[in-house]
Amino acid sequence: MTTATLIPFFASPDQLVALLRQQGYAVLSPQGVSELAGCPLDALDALRADWDDLPPDAYLKDGGRYRRRRHACFVLEDGRVTPSAHRAHWQPVEYNALHGGMQRWFEPMHAASAALPAWQQLLLALGQVASALKGPRPWYVEAHQFRIDTTDGIGRPTPEGAHRDGVDLVAVLLVNRVGIKGGETRVFEAAGPNGQRFTMTEPWTLLLLDDERVIHESTPIQPIAEGAHRDTLVLTYRAGGFQGAD
Repeated sequence: MTTATLIPFFASPDQLVALLRQQGYAVLSPQGVSELAGCPLDALDALRADWDDLPPDAYLKDGGRYRRRRHACFVLEDGRVTPSAHRAHWQPVEYNALHGGMQRWFEPMHAASAALPAWQQLLLALGQVASALKGPRPWYVEAHQFRIDTTDGIGRPTPEGAHRDGVDLVAVLLVNRVGIKGGETRVFEAAGPNGQRFTMTEPWTLLLLDDERVIHESTPIQPIAEGAHRDTLVLTYRAGGFQGAD
């Protein structure tokens, strides 16, 4: 039996904040991301080569070999993006029961990519959304470049299950989707019964989440062609400092 692929409702950039307030999440099409960031999609495409150079995730507690990643931190203040010193990624067990409480030292993002105008424009545009939603303030941004492959026959984008990240705003961008089935996105109310499911299929589709109000997960992927994988960029925005900074 074939499962139909559900396409999300695409908001326009001027609808983002209203939808986040109304339902806790919103989805932008690639064209909407280009409009929001003020840069053409081919400028964002200049980042995509990085995903072919991601080291293996050495911290997977399920023993899997299906995830590769890099990590970087930035501070957004007064319209500027300032790279932060490389640091461990840390989450409390309350938000990540599988990998919480660990200092995970991932290899850093390539500095040349972080210096690209398209990268800066994307971070600043999402920072403006965060400020419109939560109030203007400095934002502490963690960037995660993920590749989930099918080395073990199945890949798990969210091995920790449905979760919150312990931040203010989460942005999940699909960078590429090659030769896979699965990888459905699921968003649920954190304090209620309602939820939505859909599949992001086009590169630079963006899911935005008010992390206080919703939990999210992505279903496992399976290969339907050689070299099957799913690439994403996850950006988290948090007020007051990086998690684990204290």
